[in-house]
This record gives sequence, structure tokens and C-alpha cells, in this order.
Amino acid sequence: MSSEVNFSDVQGLVRFGFGKLKGARYALARIKDIEAARSWLQSAPVTNAVTMKPPPSTALQVAFTAEGLRKLGVSESVVNSFSHEFVSGMTEPSRSRRLGDINDNAPAKWWWGGVGQEPHLVVMFFAKSELLNGFVRDCTESVWNEAFEVQWLYTSDLDGIEPFGFPDGISQPKIDWSQQRDMLAPQIDFGNIVALGEFLLGYRNEYGKYTDRPLVDADQSSAGLLPAEEAPEKRDVGRNGTYLVMRQLHQDVRGFWQFLSERAGDDAAEMEKLAAAMVGRTKAGDPLVPLQGTPIPGIGPDPDEVRQNLFTYDEDSKGIRCPFGAHVRRANPRNTDFPGRPDKLLAKLITMLGFGSKGFRDDLMSSVRYHRVLRRGREYGPYIPSEQALAPAARGEPENGLHFICLNANILRQFEFLQNAWMMSTKFSGMTEESDPLLGNRAGIPGCPVTSHFKIQKESGLRDRLEGLRQFVVVRGGAYFFLPSLRALHYFLRVSNP
Repeated sequence: MSSEVNFSDVQGLVRFGFGKLKGARYALARIKDIEAARSWLQSAPVTNAVTMKPPPSTALQVAFTAEGLRKLGVSESVVNSFSHEFVSGMTEPSRSRRLGDINDNAPAKWWWGGVGQEPHLVVMFFAKSELLNGFVRDCTESVWNEAFEVQWLYTSDLDGIEPFGFPDGISQPKIDWSQQRDMLAPQIDFGNIVALGEFLLGYRNEYGKYTDRPLVDADQSSAGLLPAEEAPEKRDVGRNGTYLVMRQLHQDVRGFWQFLSERAGDDAAEMEKLAAAMVGRTKAGDPLVPLQGTPIPGIGPDPDEVRQNLFTYDEDSKGIRCPFGAHVRRANPRNTDFPGRPDKLLAKLITMLGFGSKGFRDDLMSSVRYHRVLRRGREYGPYIPSEQALAPAARGEPENGLHFICLNANILRQFEFLQNAWMMSTKFSGMTEESDPLLGNRAGIPGCPVTSHFKIQKESGLRDRLEGLRQFVVVRGGAYFFLPSLRALHYFLRVSNP
């Protein structure tokens, strides 16, 4: 078993999310003066993951792009030993195609993060709403203006509701902080407890292995770093850190509800029903499938968590209650989707032992358990109720959207797989001609020129099909960051000094 986590070395965003601190603001910073930037970072009040009573009323977090580490003066050998995805960045052309960042989503059209506009770091400020302005002001005195050129991203407190009007962030994996679960034991059914190493580098992941990360020689410069679990003679730059994916997503709230109203023939109840089918939940956050009577590891005991998450799609194998292409079913399928998947306990056990018609041994949850992410995003812009969204926009109306943030130890296997294979794919769960009904860019692809449909299965075996879905979400910016441990942050500052 891995050693116990030192929470004083972990940035608090990983453990807490700071959801109770309703005020948030992000500074996308480019370094103007290296010495001033080092000075500010050296004294920055970065909040760790130690439990405090009462909880802090403010928090600050810092994460760097690969170019930001280079600009700070971290050696090329260390920077290049981070993951390829982090080093090459979100806007690498082939990656843009895989992520769906083409046409209106193309980096050339982004407000930030495009080629030549990459931030060097993001500084995240969290506070009680009434304290946020003062906290930001106090933290950006001294050498801040000398050190950085800043683009600010503002957030809104929509009380946990994303701009389309549905609860956000209510289905999160439960991290196995105590590292008690046996990752190598095949899972028969969906479980919500996920290995620590999926979200924090330097610990075992769902494969029972350590994700690659920078390991350096033990010498004077690396003396403050912890040893690597699998190579104690080395010092671990990545340990207690993680990768932070950030994307600014503009949501066309009026376009979404006006499209649904047209398809529903101006019937408000039918409009809400279609919206719930596309999302996969009601506007109250309830799943479209019934709750199961047996516990799911990692869900509960909070009554709201049970009400919203104690379910799988075992009882909806035909997608009649919750369409296969619904957003939440794509984002977290909960069940494997291979044809003929056994749904009874004896059949599952037979399959796992290598018997039965499939003739192979399989961890029945392997296609979903390796692709979880930890979401930490915030909304921006005013809230527009669905009934008001049916009216034309007022002149100069501000945008609505989501500053999507997720944490993962393996960008390729977690965020990029989820985005490419589940969100943007027209082949998810054996479907054709449709991508995610909310996030899809509607761009045709070779062999599938139409991607703007959404199918709703009916009890009769027939399907309703919504055609001509518009692009409801447009990417405004994005970047891959590394959220270092406190030890690694000080290591970066130490080795980058002349």
C-alpha cells in the first residue's frame, strides 16, 4: 500500500473543491518579470488540503502550463518529463481535431489560450462572496503588477445550477484517500470509489500502477521533494500534484430553449421533457432511471447524494428511460456497453471466470472505471430562466457559460478519452449521426456527414429523432495546467533561480 497522504503538501482544490466559497475569480497570467514572479510566488498564500475548523473563508491555488514552467526557468529536461499532452498543449492540431475544437471551437477563435495567447499560469482565488474583492486586492499588491500581465475570468454564483438550468457537479467520484480498495480485484458492478492515483500523482491508479511523471536525482536542489514510491532513490516532482484541465465554454441558453420550444410545438411541459432527455436528468437533478435498492460503494449517506446518484443503467439497457446519447450517460456511463453485457449476478460471474458465449475474462467495469475526472468548474454570466430564454436577447446581454475545470492524473486516458470517445464520438454506444446533445459541435466527419441528430428510444421499439440540433456550446478558451504540490512549487522556484 502507498504511504499516507501528507495533506499539507496537497493544494486544497483536490480535496475540497472550495464549493462553499461562493466567490471565485481566475487570473490567467503571463510572466513579464521573472524575478518579480518568483518573489510573488514565494510568498503566495497557497491553501493546502489540511482540514481546518472552521474552514477557511478564503483560498488561493496556483497551476502552471508547460510554457509557464519554462518561462519561470525550470529546466527543459524536467518540463519534458511531464506527460506529452501537457507538454504539447491543448491546441496541438491533431489534438484539436480529437477534442472537437474545430470550426467555431477552433483555437484561432478563442479569447484566450490559442497559439500565442497561452497563459503561463492560472491563479485561482476563492472566498466568501463578500470577501472576494478584498482578498484579490490583498493578494495582488506588492509585485503582482510588475510580475504579470493578467486576463481576468469572472464567475457567477448560480447556487449550483449551470446556465441551461440543471444542477451541476452532482455526480463526482469518491477518492480513496485511505488507499484501502484493491484496484486489481475485478469489479462486478459500478462503484463510485476511485483510486487516489487517478487524481493525484505519485500513488497507485486504477491499474494498480504509478502514472509516469518527472523523477529527478536526489541532490541538494531536490532535497525538499518526497521520494518516489516505486523508486525511493529518486525524488518525485509530480507527487501530490495533478493535471488541471481548463476550458471556457459559452452556453447559448436562449438558443437551447428556443430550439426545444420549436420542437415541442410551444408546449412547455414537452419542452422540459425533451430538455431532460438530452441532459439525462430533470431540472431538480433527479436521474431519469429509478434508484436501485442496493447500495453503491462511494454513494451516500447524504440523502441528496442518494436521491441523485444511487442508480446505474442496468434497468434501462435499451435506453428507454434515459437515452443512450444523453449528456450524463455519455459523461459517466456507469455500465459497460458491449453487446450482450450480462446483467444477472450469475451471468456476470460466469463471464468474469472466462466461461459463457463471450469466452473471455473481463473486469465488467473496465470500460468505464478508467476514465473518471474530478470536476471543479464554476459558472459565469447571469442566470436566464427557461421561460425568459424564449424571448430575444437584450442588446449587449452578457454571455453565459461554464469555466470547466477538471483534475486528473492522466490527461490522455481521462479527460481526452472522455471528450473524444464519449462526448464527441458519433459511435458512442453503437449510435450514429449524433454527438453529445449539449457539447457536440455538429461538424460532419468522414463516413458520418450528419452529427446533429438526437434519438429517443420508445417502449414500442421505435425511436423519436430530433434533427438539426444547433451548436449550443462554443469553446472560448482552454489550456492544460499542472497543479503542483507545495513542495514542488518551492522546488520550481529554487531550481529556476540563477
